[in-house]
Amino acid sequence: MSQVVLQAKNRQGRGSAEARRIRRTGRIPAVLYGRTGAPLSIDLDGREFLNGVKNVSESTIVKVEVEGKSYDAFVKDTQRNIVNGSILHVDFYEVESGRLLRARVSVHIHGTPAGVREGGILESPLHEIEVECFPKDLPERIDVDISSLKVNQSLHVRDIVLGEGVKLISGADQVVALVKYAKAEAVKEEDTAAAAAAAAPGAPGAAPAPGTPAPGAPAASSEKK
Repeated sequence: MSQVVLQAKNRQGRGSAEARRIRRTGRIPAVLYGRTGAPLSIDLDGREFLNGVKNVSESTIVKVEVEGKSYDAFVKDTQRNIVNGSILHVDFYEVESGRLLRARVSVHIHGTPAGVREGGILESPLHEIEVECFPKDLPERIDVDISSLKVNQSLHVRDIVLGEGVKLISGADQVVALVKYAKAEAVKEEDTAAAAAAAAPGAPGAAPAPGTPAPGAPAASSEKK
């Protein structure tokens, strides 16, 4: 996927009135936060922004060009109108080439686990992990194939294969996906095991073995009358 490039302008005005004026022209007020120095107030074309970032994640680096200067940045936050969903404001966070950064990357699982075909249920409690790397090595997403998972098997963060230069920060023992029996199936197995144990010879309530006198009955005598 080619890098998204957004054209922006320096924004001189401040305050809510100026922000409303900018929105009326079809543009979006925004702030570019640098790793050093004061934040840069900008505005950008609303339609270009929506078309450009509709398929990017929080870990995708976009290029923001501001009147001849270029910045690599994350889209860190977008404020929306709660009524019509329109974007009111955008926050960008600049990243520096050649300097390590930490970011949360989304995890996308794919494939139908073997255990699901055997009647198990898939659970996927983790949807993103934190990594450390240089900007050029940052993955937009991490795809994980779970088709080989069987019932009572799980895949952990430590099992994910990361690209060269990408270091794992999240806990290695966190579960990404697991397959377990359906609750009804588990209860059925427990009932079957309990019934087998109760029917075993010598178990409380079990039927006496052939030739064994019932409790309280007189023992048979071998003496002839």
